[in-house]
Amino acid sequence: MADLTATSPFAGARLPQRFAGCTLEALPPAQITAVAPYPGQLAALRQTLGAFPGPGAVIAAAGGRLVWAGRGLALAFDADMPQGSAEHAALSDQSDGWAGVSLRGTAAPMVLARLLPLDLRRLPPGSSARSLLGHLPALILRPEALAFELWIWRSMVGSAMHDLTGAMQAVGARQALAEPPTG
Repeated sequence: MADLTATSPFAGARLPQRFAGCTLEALPPAQITAVAPYPGQLAALRQTLGAFPGPGAVIAAAGGRLVWAGRGLALAFDADMPQGSAEHAALSDQSDGWAGVSLRGTAAPMVLARLLPLDLRRLPPGSSARSLLGHLPALILRPEALAFELWIWRSMVGSAMHDLTGAMQAVGARQALAEPPTG
C-alpha cells in the first residue's frame, strides 16, 4: 500500500518573498465551504446564517467569513455552518481545492495591476471579486488598502507563483529605473 504524505500546495515555492515594496506569503489552510442557496431559499438561509453576502461583499457570519464568490455562491471561510443550513443551500467542502497567498505592501496594487483585468480602485477594502490572475481563475479579497488575499485552485499554484513573482520583479525593475543614481 502506498504511504501518502500531505504536502503544502506551496512546497518548493520559497515563501515568503519580499521584493518591490511588497511581501508575498502563503496563507494558512482554511476550512472552506461552498454555499449555494437552493431556489427560493435565500431568505431562509439568511435567517439561518444571520447574513448572506451580496456581490463583492465579505461579511462576518457563522463564526467566520462569508465571501461572495459569484452569482448565487458564497465561500464560507473557517465558519461553523449552523444546524439547518443544508436545508436551504447546497454545501460542499472545498478546503483541499483552494490555496491562498497574501500580497501586502505599497507596491501590491502595482503588482496586481499587471495581472488582473480589474480597476483595483473599484475594489475597496473589505470586498471581494472573481477574476483572472494572469490566465488563472481567482478569488480576490482586499482586507486592507495595501493588502490582498488571492485564492486560487490548488492545482494552479505553480503557475500563480510564477506570474506573481514575475510581476513583483517587473515592478521592482521599474522602480529601480525610476530611482536617481546614488553616489
